[in-house]
Amino acid sequence: MMTIELLKYILGGMTIASALLVILSKHPVRSVLYLVLTFFMISGHYILLNAQFLAIVNIIVYAGAIMVLFLFVLMLLNLNEKENPRKNDYISLISVLSGGALFLVILSVLKEGLHLQELPQMSSVGLVEELGNLLFTKYVLPFEISSILFLSAMVGALLLARKDKKTNEHL
Repeated sequence: MMTIELLKYILGGMTIASALLVILSKHPVRSVLYLVLTFFMISGHYILLNAQFLAIVNIIVYAGAIMVLFLFVLMLLNLNEKENPRKNDYISLISVLSGGALFLVILSVLKEGLHLQELPQMSSVGLVEELGNLLFTKYVLPFEISSILFLSAMVGALLLARKDKKTNEHL
């Protein structure tokens, strides 16, 4: 029993340390690699909570697919410090809407989390059926708002990757 508690504290400390390295790293590629490490640590927490399906999905989707995409985008972008990105009203509007949607997701999760009346049986925690029932019944609104967040992130990535027409004409 003591070893599990000790493992939880060690894993928690390592997760917080790797998350802080994401923020404090000055090089963007290193920051993404620290984020991959953070996702692996979070998957360890899921395993300790008997949610093996969430742990595997976290590794496959986040640490595998999305982080590799982030790495490719960072490597393909020209990150010169001399060039300032142009200001665009659409980018500001999209960022405000995305921040508001994220705020709504956090508020709805906190609202539901503060009013827990009965906890599910430990044998059903982490099962795919229980997760699907919760996502599409009780948490359908935060789930849909999250999909809007992902859509706005894709639009933002497209706006960042778009090249100017004027620079292409001179070539």
